[in-house]
Amino acid sequence: HRDLHLSLRRQRQMCIRDREQQSLKDIAREFLQNNAPVTHFREIRDTQNELGYDESLWKEMVNLGWSGILIPEEYGGFDFGMVGMGSILEEAGKTLTPSPLFSTGVLGASLLTLGGSDQQKQTYLPQIVDGTVTTALALEESNRHAPHTIETVASKSGDNFIISGTKNFVIDGHSSKLLIVAARTEGEKNDASGITLFLVESDHQDVEITKTSMVDSRNAANIKFNDVAVSSENIIGEENNGASVLEVVLDRAQIAISAEMLGNASQAFDLTLEYLKERKQFGAVIGTFQALQHRAAEMYSELELTKSSVIAACNAVDQNSNDLRRMASLAKFKSGETNHLITNEAIQMHGGVGVTDEYDVGLFMKRARVTEQIFGNSEYHIDRYATLSDY
Repeated sequence: HRDLHLSLRRQRQMCIRDREQQSLKDIAREFLQNNAPVTHFREIRDTQNELGYDESLWKEMVNLGWSGILIPEEYGGFDFGMVGMGSILEEAGKTLTPSPLFSTGVLGASLLTLGGSDQQKQTYLPQIVDGTVTTALALEESNRHAPHTIETVASKSGDNFIISGTKNFVIDGHSSKLLIVAARTEGEKNDASGITLFLVESDHQDVEITKTSMVDSRNAANIKFNDVAVSSENIIGEENNGASVLEVVLDRAQIAISAEMLGNASQAFDLTLEYLKERKQFGAVIGTFQALQHRAAEMYSELELTKSSVIAACNAVDQNSNDLRRMASLAKFKSGETNHLITNEAIQMHGGVGVTDEYDVGLFMKRARVTEQIFGNSEYHIDRYATLSDY
């Protein structure tokens, strides 16, 4: 009877959790469609907004609790898990909503929650929850994702470290208040050991930030550290062992961006179906052409497979699965392949107008090309998946 009681209790808790997750997804969909449709993204782009996002909209997202989705309740967060965050990012992908949610609510929140000291957590996590702090991860140094290829050096000087080097493709690096920097304190260029994570204020006088605009009109930054002095108290995790925290957080980040890519592909697919039902050629609606129907069926099938891989990966985070690393790479690979296929097909089926700015579908293709590269493209992740599977 005791086992039966516990089983029923777990089932009841799971049902409640499922309803909460669906409610969060519904709220996110309604909020973003009403307050941040694609026209909102166009306005941010066309006005060359310095932040790269609307600050008042971000405050509303914060008020909805989205910045604290992955943060424990003891620090003011909601600890709602990656399934919850994935639902929000999927809806954001459908509307191309620019915000610091990925760089702050996923990367910053996860790095501090998993690797931060008690003092760091108490200081920064409540500030992420209430929106007073935004973060950026300064990791990449080459034109491809290579988390251990780090030449930025942090040399010890008494109780301080002196950071020297350059980072590129730092998402939201130009607008964040707090940088989390991966620097080498020991070892050679490609060693996993010897990497240390540091908290650095972005307004430090020896930090040089150059804003860049990417093909999707989102913002990243190139950041140069000119002998930046930071205290050893600013280390996240252990000295020389930052990779252990970084790898877990990158798994989360790859899954989170995969959820956005799923939303991106889903919306591009829906826009294409609408066009196939409206556009006439040779006196017939082009959606009646069998060749286009076959291509649309393939897109639908790949989209369904992608949904399954993203949902499984989000659950793997929340369940602390031993298979998390493989699931992260599977989700990033599949979402990258599907997003590439669907946005390409969307442009093809729209014809020449698909690449004009008048039609939204081209915006989804541009966003797809950038998200494919964030923390490893499909080629990187299929190779990583094979390696983790002992192929």
